[in-house]
Amino acid sequence: MVARKTHAVRRGVRKPGRLVAEIVAVVIAGVVAFPLYWMVLSALKPAGEIQSANPRPWTLTPTLENFERVLGAAGFARYFANSVLVAVVVVGLSLLMSFLAAVALTRFRFRGRVVLLIMLLVAQMVPVEALTIPLFFLMRSVGDVTPAFGLNELGSLVLVHLAFNLPLAIWMLRGFVAAVPVDLEEAAKLDGASRVRFTWQILFPLVLPGLVAVSVLAFIHAWNDFLFAKTFIISKTENQTLPQAILVFFKPEENDWGAIMAGSTLMTIPVLIFFVLVQRKLVSGLAGAVKG
Repeated sequence: MVARKTHAVRRGVRKPGRLVAEIVAVVIAGVVAFPLYWMVLSALKPAGEIQSANPRPWTLTPTLENFERVLGAAGFARYFANSVLVAVVVVGLSLLMSFLAAVALTRFRFRGRVVLLIMLLVAQMVPVEALTIPLFFLMRSVGDVTPAFGLNELGSLVLVHLAFNLPLAIWMLRGFVAAVPVDLEEAAKLDGASRVRFTWQILFPLVLPGLVAVSVLAFIHAWNDFLFAKTFIISKTENQTLPQAILVFFKPEENDWGAIMAGSTLMTIPVLIFFVLVQRKLVSGLAGAVKG
């Protein structure tokens, strides 16, 4: 009995180092969350409070007028659907292609394999801004051959996002696939399972946490993209995405900050929902990627 009480007391007392780490973590979380709080708060404030010389971290008269202006803007539903379409297609193709590429790089031995792995890392070192203009001319040339993937088409955004998402996705999933013992595949072969059946029925579920981590990163990259959408979707306004829709509220005479904050809040909601749905798998997936 005494031992149990002693153990409980020890467990209730926190070490100073751990307490300091928890305080630092709370402070960092507060610093990260404050811009989000201010964004939502500004979206709920009337115009007079947003432009006040003495801003307050609260509002006495919350309003939904800013959201009504955003939702009532011409083409907002179309822009939202375009963003969803691009993000979903990019996530689906990224998962499929990165998984198959990771299996090939891990389970097969072929000439140039190491060089290919190094190139995947090098591809992550090139700044996005440095490739924007070359990609513009490339997409224009692609459009002459395949109009669906040329300029002013959503297909061009899908191709560009895949090009930037796949190197990191392949590198992450490679660690998960390598962690699956080869003996498991040999045992499956002895039981009569083909390589295809082993890949999709056994290997695929085992690397699911890594796939979830890849899907979140791909979704955020495609959903929040503004640079490529502004560069490739030039004159075809019906193919513009949600980040471009917020530009409507940036006016030469005076910016509509309430609508801008409301639009940014609406853009954040799908990402938060997606993150909440996969957060458990995401944590284990990122931890496994670090170990791999």
